[in-house]
Amino acid sequence: MNDGTGRSHAVSFFEDAVAISQSLSYASIEKLAGELDLLRSRKGRLFFIGVGGSAGNCSHAVNDFRKLCGIEAYAAADNVSELTARANDEGWNTIFSGWLEVSHLSENDAIFVLSVGGGDVARNVSVNIVEAVDLAKRRGAKVFGIVGNARGHTAANGDVVIVVPAVNPQLVTPLSEAFQAMVWHCLVSHPILQIRKTKW
Repeated sequence: MNDGTGRSHAVSFFEDAVAISQSLSYASIEKLAGELDLLRSRKGRLFFIGVGGSAGNCSHAVNDFRKLCGIEAYAAADNVSELTARANDEGWNTIFSGWLEVSHLSENDAIFVLSVGGGDVARNVSVNIVEAVDLAKRRGAKVFGIVGNARGHTAANGDVVIVVPAVNPQLVTPLSEAFQAMVWHCLVSHPILQIRKTKW
């Protein structure tokens, strides 16, 4: 099966991944590592926000930042009971901002958005992420992210946001979510952040 250019899907997919790897802002990744080091130094907390596949990535990232880097981290979507209660009783748009309010998000803390689009009120997509970003800005908390859309709310309003280049419009979601993992694994293995070795 080819992609219309004679290349197999596997070849096309991984060539796109190579192109993304070569186009990422390495300077922004280094800057984010520095910000996370400062966050840990001030004993701030790191709150991961994401929906869909990105929510699963948030859970994995929390494990890595806590275990390898000693950063106090939490994923908002991990408590399914609270998540669904809030969605049922208050509406989908405030599931994260309500959770962050109860967590007493402050200027010492940061939210870390993992998202393909990063939120867009006009298109009514991931408005819950928009609400979380806006709350963080009001509270003076840092906003970090790894997203696949430079025009989304997170990229436009975040302090340090890594944008995964959209090299193939048909594969924005799988490549964005795959590179969320690539970037956060780069961060948790960064010499200024990693304080505990991996088993392998």
